[in-house]
Amino acid sequence: MSYKSDLLHRAMEKQVLKFGTFTLKSGRQSPYFFNSGNFTHGADLSALANSYAETIIFMNVEFDVLFGPAYKGISLAAVTAAKLYEKTGKSYGFAYNRKEAKTHGEGGNLVGAEMEGKRVLLLDDVITAGTAIREAISFLEPKRVHLAGIVLLLDRQERVDPAVNESTIGKLKNEYKVPISSILTLDDIVEFTKAELSAKESNAMDAYRGQYQAK
Repeated sequence: MSYKSDLLHRAMEKQVLKFGTFTLKSGRQSPYFFNSGNFTHGADLSALANSYAETIIFMNVEFDVLFGPAYKGISLAAVTAAKLYEKTGKSYGFAYNRKEAKTHGEGGNLVGAEMEGKRVLLLDDVITAGTAIREAISFLEPKRVHLAGIVLLLDRQERVDPAVNESTIGKLKNEYKVPISSILTLDDIVEFTKAELSAKESNAMDAYRGQYQAK
């Protein structure tokens, strides 16, 4: 799909996608790192919005509100709602949470469209162990929403437990019974960068996939 290739070209150009040795939140040592925070300009946001919108349209899931967890999810929800309106003519709501509840004015820890009783599509960037996704869902549950699905920027395709051949996304699907789609996967990255990596980097990627990737 052209939007995937466009996004990966941009990720390499903007140092969103890097190769080396990186320590993840899970404590694992990874030979690559994907930091969507390095998408910092209008053209980057437009490319991201287009990729999320195309993925959501392909999912064909019914929803009312896009929810983006603070902080990276805030801009993702906003620009994706705008892009979906351009592409489909449908005006979806978008909302996000505050890290700390506001104690003055209207108060609360939610900003944006009303979500109670609504079908909510959750947007996030990179998934490894699924911790951030579970935190976002825990935030949504008291709001009495219907979780319609989850859309991610990158699925690292890693096993939850190295001894069990089940991916993080597979576990989340079984746990929450909702559709989950990812714009990019580790396989996409490896295929895209195959001709550009050094032998050392390529071998490190292959070793990492062999140790952690769910089949």
